[in-house]
Amino acid sequence: MAFDVGYVRGLFPSLGDGWIHFDPQAGMPIPDSVSSAVSTGFRQFSAPPSPLYPTGRATADVTDRARRAIADLVGGDPAGVVLGNSRLSLISALTESLLSSRKAVGDIVVSRTDDEENIIPWLRLAKRSGWNTRWAEIDVETGELPSWQYEKLLTGPVSVVTVSMASTVTGVLTDLQPIAPGAAHARALFVVDATSAAPFHTLDIKELGADVVVVSVQRWGGPPVAAMVFADPGRINALESVSLDPQATGPARLEPERVSGALLAGTVASVDYLAGLDEDSGGERRHRLTTAISGQAEYLGRLMVYLRSTLENLSQVHVIGESANRVPLLSFTFSGVSSDKVVQRLADNGVRALAGVPSRALDVMGVNDFGGAVTIGLGPYSTPVEVDHLARTLASLG
Repeated sequence: MAFDVGYVRGLFPSLGDGWIHFDPQAGMPIPDSVSSAVSTGFRQFSAPPSPLYPTGRATADVTDRARRAIADLVGGDPAGVVLGNSRLSLISALTESLLSSRKAVGDIVVSRTDDEENIIPWLRLAKRSGWNTRWAEIDVETGELPSWQYEKLLTGPVSVVTVSMASTVTGVLTDLQPIAPGAAHARALFVVDATSAAPFHTLDIKELGADVVVVSVQRWGGPPVAAMVFADPGRINALESVSLDPQATGPARLEPERVSGALLAGTVASVDYLAGLDEDSGGERRHRLTTAISGQAEYLGRLMVYLRSTLENLSQVHVIGESANRVPLLSFTFSGVSSDKVVQRLADNGVRALAGVPSRALDVMGVNDFGGAVTIGLGPYSTPVEVDHLARTLASLG
């Protein structure tokens, strides 16, 4: 069955708030099934995981179910799924473990496309370990991260290579296939931040060639939970534990703080929501996820073409990055008007968008020297009518 945006919109009672939501980078609206799971979870999962009493066993069970749900999403092993309250906390825990384990024995390669959550912890690790930071630069015209530069970047001792699968601000996808073999040859830990790609692309950690994949549940309509998935769960045991529990085993070794059972219940519900975007799809959850996300991607791909062409027909709008290979997110500038004022006009007309998103990519492109960029994105609930309203509102600024 073709993707049915009407059916999907019915999963989001919050869309009745009168706003057009073009800001998924700040967290998508929450489906009713997810909010219900979280609300119920606060009553059911009030105790820490324990085999000694019913509420503790229930919390342990929902933790296991959350690991399995994320594993289905990325094509990984539940034993390799580390759960946390944010990307920043998980990546920081990983860097702390690498430092304590004396695994940081070479330079660290980061990229300008990454969010600060996947840059700052690595810069701190480099400073504390005494190794250098090497930067992968973007093409300022296309917004792409050219893979050819990694041949030089991976020369000499390298301990970590980290890169975003898709930019949060431009939406441009990074071609990971040429990077992964070089990282493996350098024996570097290859970390892929798939936060902006996960809601729109079927992920397979093995096909990506990543050692670690990071996702943020909020980006597809879940609660504030993040996950860090190891392709080889055994690799976790080779790292120093950062848990406060000296008896922690497996992925819990890299979890310095416990995630609320209620939020984990919402995590499971959010992955089930993604798997249910195609209401006629059946079979195992991994199969349903693949089918549903593919159908969503086809719909949003068409809508993204319409959004971009509509914006480019406005003479004062400049879409940043020429690449067409992107997830349904983009940033643009408006000639003679600062991004703050553009977003204010949009808000006055019932449209949610973002201004001034921190981005080293936009800094390199010089965008922030000329009033900054407006960042917008589509969700599975977005419609052409909403795009038309956006265009009319922007035209009124001219």
